[in-house]
Amino acid sequence: MKKIKIRPLHDRVVVKRMEEERTSAGGIVIPDSATEKPQVGTILATGKGKITDSGEIRALDVKVGDKVYFGNYAGTTVKVDGEELIIMKEDDILAVLV
Repeated sequence: MKKIKIRPLHDRVVVKRMEEERTSAGGIVIPDSATEKPQVGTILATGKGKITDSGEIRALDVKVGDKVYFGNYAGTTVKVDGEELIIMKEDDILAVLV
């Protein structure tokens, strides 16, 4: 996995969205404008953890390399070295693929 030049803070993670499917089950090629962006991605970087009310740091439940599901409007999209990434809070992650 390539090292990225961004480090998220606290309970945030950097996710690379998986490529969208460009062909249907029947083999029909779907144009870019008609495809939905997938809600699955791979975690590339994580922050140190959530700061609790008592000031302690609670470690994140996810780690680099995890494949995760996230909400439609989760996070903020950024470009780093020409690559489109999403920075989101751990709370925006719905599930980890196992």
